[in-house]
Parts: sequence; structure tokens; C-alpha cells
Amino acid sequence: MIPYGRQDISDQDVEAVKAVLRSDFLTQGPAVPRFEAAIRAATGAGHAIAVNSATSALHIACMALDLGPGDWLWTVPNTFVASANVGLYCGADVDFVDIDPETYVMCPKALEAKLIRAEAAGRLPKIVIPVHFAGQSADMAAIGALATRYGFRVIEDASHAIGASYRDRQVGDCAHSDICVFSFHPVKIVTTAEGGCATTNDAALASRMELHRSHGVTREPSLMESMSEGGWYYEQVALGYNYRMTELQAALGASQMTRLTEFVAKRHEIARRYDRLLGNMALTLPRQSPDSHSALHLYPVQVEDRARVFARLREAGIGVNVHYIPVHTQPFWKKRGFARGDFPVAEAYYDRAISLPLYPGLTEADQDRVVAALAGALDG
Repeated sequence: MIPYGRQDISDQDVEAVKAVLRSDFLTQGPAVPRFEAAIRAATGAGHAIAVNSATSALHIACMALDLGPGDWLWTVPNTFVASANVGLYCGADVDFVDIDPETYVMCPKALEAKLIRAEAAGRLPKIVIPVHFAGQSADMAAIGALATRYGFRVIEDASHAIGASYRDRQVGDCAHSDICVFSFHPVKIVTTAEGGCATTNDAALASRMELHRSHGVTREPSLMESMSEGGWYYEQVALGYNYRMTELQAALGASQMTRLTEFVAKRHEIARRYDRLLGNMALTLPRQSPDSHSALHLYPVQVEDRARVFARLREAGIGVNVHYIPVHTQPFWKKRGFARGDFPVAEAYYDRAISLPLYPGLTEADQDRVVAALAGALDG
């Protein structure tokens, strides 16, 4: 089976993890700060806070921005459920904004129209989370301008987009947002096995996220209420979580980051070949915005009779997948008042979407198998 995505682990990666296993620290050592420095260097952000998953990063980002009961968080339906769930973790209400029909990311026009209605109703969001789907940035300048006008905060869910850029600036530099979040799951651009990171240029937000990732406990004198009683002393000054990344994960991530440019370039090479080989088939190819240089986490196409095509491809040993079932159509969210028909663009995309295999280790021979199987499936 050719999977839709998989990690690319080198001997250098293995040696980096082995070095940690032989070291004095398996957690809370020097590897996590090294990995965070690599993220800062790659994105241009002032601060990077590594954690055990992108979900954890989204959660502490919301906490740092004081999201709570009575507040609203808006995101897109075309995402994994975590982008919405984190609002509920904080006791807030959650709503969705439909996507652009060509790029599949948050539509600024749909966002503006919803903001106008929300302002009239006195229900403006506190936080908006655009999702950089498939590695392509949302139109962050437009969203940032709306944030200034309507007074909400912005968290970029860039789980798919480490190594991407927007208007010649690296995704993660937070030029149009308060915080940006990355994922390092094995199918993502680089991996730490499981892991995530939040970047920001705001030192106060960084300090709060660092506190929330480790139980709300600090040894920093400026954050404590009492004088230290000695070298053992610490204080819990907030309610936090154990969201720390291990040294093993960070060592793997730092090693992987040395190949970030290579990984993204290889994905573009494979995508360009797909574009050539699939150009005459009865399907819709993914469109890339001229403002965005995608990290190409996914190569999503749209086909008619998706269920039949999907089944035929799986039977042929092609591990295609679908990204994503719209969040608002999930049973949990339907019980909260949402229904199919609420966000028609995301639903129309989902009904025809299939993600083809795309990862640096995909060979031309494997890609030819994918294309041949897809041609056969489309022909019936």
C-alpha cells in the first residue's frame, strides 16, 4: 500500500535520538531549546514554545489570549476537529467561517460578512483561527486587517505549513497574527513523532504559554508571589497542563529541521509532476494562490463519485485519504446545533475531495502507479 503521507527518517535523525538516549536528560534538557531555536530561525518569530502536540499548542495559545466562558472562537469547517475543540476546552462558544472555493482556506469575504452580522448581534469573536489547509496560507493580510477593525485576536493553525511562505514572509513569523501553531505528526512536513509548537513575537504571550505547558509552575522570581526559599523552591501561579515535549522528540525535530527546505522542494517537485500527469483527467487539481508558497502537506483533488473512486484506489493499493469531514457535520457538533447546509462551500469541497499520496520518499514509479490507478478509477 502506498500511503498518502509518511515520515522520512535519515541516519542523522536516528543518531540524534540515540545521542539523547545516552545523555543525562530524556526530558527538560537542552534538546527542546535547540529545537525551539531551529523553529525561530526557520520562521523569523521572536519566540517558539515546543509542546507535545499541535492541539496542546492551540490550547495554550487560547489560554494565553484569555479565551473563556462567554467568548466566541471562530475557525473553518475544513480542518481536523482539534481546531474547534480547543475553544470548548476553554469554556468558550465555537462557530465556523466558510472556505474559499478555490484554495480551501478561510474566505475573507465570508469572514467579513459574518463579522458584520455578529457586530450587529453583539457576538463578535474573541479569537479567529484560520487554517493553512494542505500547506497553503490563508489570506492573512486580509484577515489581519479585519482583526484590527473588529478587535479579535488571530491564531494561525499552520499545522500543515511549516516551511511555507505568504507574500515572501515565512509562515510562523506572525506578521498578521498573535500566535502561529505547527504540527509535527509523522505525516507532516517534519516530524517529532508527535509534537507541536507555537510561535509569537509577543514576549508576554510566550511567557504565558511556557507557563501553561508545564502545570502553571514556575521557578522564575519575577513570576512568583514570595521570595524563594532555596534552590528547590517553585510556585504554581496558574492552572496549567503537562504539555511538555520530550528530549527525544525535540532531538528528532531539530535534526529534521535541517532538511526542511529539501522536504518542501521535493514536495513541489512531486506536485508539479502530478499537475502534468493529471492535467487532462476528469478531476479538479489543487489551486495555489500567487500570494502563497505552499508547504504542500497534501495534494487534494476533486472527483465525481468520490466513494467509488476512493474504493477503487484503495483496492489498487493506493492509500488515499479524505481531508476533512467538515467539523460541523460531526455528531458531537450536530448536537450543538450545527447541520449540513450551514457551510455549503466546505461541504461541496468535502463531497468530491481525495488526497493523493505526497511525501518526499514517493518515487516516480510509485507516483506512476497512483496516476494509473486513478485513471482507471475515473474511467469506471
